[in-house]
Amino acid sequence: MLAEQKGEIDNPLIWPVLSILEASPDSWKVHHLMAELQKTTIIDPLDEDVQLDLFKRNFLIMNALYQLQEMLYPRQWLQVESMNIRLMFRSTKLGLRKQEIDVQDPLREYYLNWRNYNAQEEDVKEMLRSFWKRYRRYIGHSTDTTIERSNALAALGLPSDASEKDIRQQWRKMALKWHPDRPEGDANVFRTMCEAWQSLRL
Repeated sequence: MLAEQKGEIDNPLIWPVLSILEASPDSWKVHHLMAELQKTTIIDPLDEDVQLDLFKRNFLIMNALYQLQEMLYPRQWLQVESMNIRLMFRSTKLGLRKQEIDVQDPLREYYLNWRNYNAQEEDVKEMLRSFWKRYRRYIGHSTDTTIERSNALAALGLPSDASEKDIRQQWRKMALKWHPDRPEGDANVFRTMCEAWQSLRL
């Protein structure tokens, strides 16, 4: 088998993820896939810490995607990129170029190793910082600040002179309020909160 860590834990998201991808030929982003899963799949909170909970959800999705990539190959090709996830048949009639599973892909190696699921908080924070930087470049922001500080503070409902402590406390409060798993949560508002928080942290 290509994945050395495969089979250690039965990932409950493999089949829900496959169902979503088979139902739509469109390209998916990880956070959109996560939002769709939350509509159709009951996922209990994975961690009391909001950022660790988000990380673990993301980990399960990426792990499921890489496992599916191997399971479906070579009949179908599952493109696994955080901003471009797509399930395709490999028929040459469709003009698809030949694809091969990159067993040396460091992201693939990371997400197929279940030991990384229980990453320490600082490791998760660094990974999230890295993700948001890549996300900014993807959506066309070449500078280090996608949301101006004043706009980010306003999104969190804070004044322009808010201290780091104020920002951290307000972020936790807003994240808990708008987290999609909360009774009155909203995935879009939660994502805005995340972007504002990460903009102020980077």
